[in-house]
Amino acid sequence: MAAKIVVTQPVHPEALDRLRAAGHEVVALDSPRGLPADEVRKATDGADALLSQLTDRLTADVFEKTSLRIVATIATGYDNIDARAASEAGVVVTHTPDVLTDATADLAMTLMLAVARHIPESDTTVRSGTTGPFRLLHEPMGIDISGATLGIVGLGRIGEAVAQRAHFGFGMKILYTARSQHSAAEERFAAERLPLEQLLAQSDVVSLHAPLTDETRHLINRESLSLMRPNAILVNTGRGGLVSEVDLAAALQSGQIAGAGLDVFENEPDVHPDLLACGPRAVLTPHVGSATAKTRAAMTALAVDNILAVLAGDPPRNPVP
Repeated sequence: MAAKIVVTQPVHPEALDRLRAAGHEVVALDSPRGLPADEVRKATDGADALLSQLTDRLTADVFEKTSLRIVATIATGYDNIDARAASEAGVVVTHTPDVLTDATADLAMTLMLAVARHIPESDTTVRSGTTGPFRLLHEPMGIDISGATLGIVGLGRIGEAVAQRAHFGFGMKILYTARSQHSAAEERFAAERLPLEQLLAQSDVVSLHAPLTDETRHLINRESLSLMRPNAILVNTGRGGLVSEVDLAAALQSGQIAGAGLDVFENEPDVHPDLLACGPRAVLTPHVGSATAKTRAAMTALAVDNILAVLAGDPPRNPVP
């Protein structure tokens, strides 16, 4: 039976072709921005499925007296969706884990190296023609990543992929904190599980990969930053809300930690002015962890797979936990 599928923002054309080829009606809104909850609710009136993105807000109001059977978000995280309200309304919520693991882990390593070796600052210097001749005591000096200690907060798929790159590629010692023990990672990477406070105190680089929950919001704050080493680097490719941007900016400006590489922010696309004022101490990218052509296409295809499965009466491939 034909179903009505609403697509909030632009996606790959072949994804829409697959939905139409299955005999469904596709309403592509092509919104240039994420939709607020009231617009989502209005747009999905009478719809069976919603193909959404992480900037769309799906509060409990969206699921009141809804006709939706499935919400498929093209993202791993789903804190923009009231999954409990959806479940109570009988709406399946799916996401797209796994397919963005390598791309995001690659970016985490990129940010780590960019901060450690002052890449953006050096690029600016070269382009301005103010590099001058080679100097043995060149400033600012970089920080060695090879052989350093990496603390991973949240050893899920992406955290483990970062550990693999860091340990085998750079000889880094791996520490981690997680809700449960990861025996395989401990054996493979000689990883050591520690409480967060000890991990922060012992790590040269801290990389965040935890989900955003009430417990993890502002996990990195003034108190936790005070535990880190003055030459330490913070990397966040997880969720923006894990970090208090005000507290991080203060730590960077005071020299409490050496630098930070961030791909995600609390109130995207806005970044706190204090953080922007940190200059080259903070390397900032606009949530591009999964932004490779192959990965984004795979994420979209997986979301479509989930929609087609549910509309056909089959179980989804990737329901949210």
